[in-house]
Amino acid sequence: MTDSVKKKPAFTAISSVLARYGLEDKGGHITREFQDYGYRLAVALDDLPHKSLYIKMAKQYDRVLLDQALSFVSDANNAKSKGRLFMWKVKQLRDAKKK
Repeated sequence: MTDSVKKKPAFTAISSVLARYGLEDKGGHITREFQDYGYRLAVALDDLPHKSLYIKMAKQYDRVLLDQALSFVSDANNAKSKGRLFMWKVKQLRDAKKK
């Protein structure tokens, strides 16, 4: 008679259940689009320590200007500091726009 009784599965630890799901970091507390763009700028320039600067720039500066500067930096393969080159190009583009 014991053979016909089905055994209930044992409980499993929550850590083993969660380990089956691929949880990924979605960028912390990024809630706005400009924050995401600024973070992506920092990653593209390999300058994560200054990500707050790029987030501020994404909020205040024209997106076309930032894209042009990023394109310029991505074409420069042997730059020592991509962040420095990016800031220089942004300044140059802003000065040209004022004239």
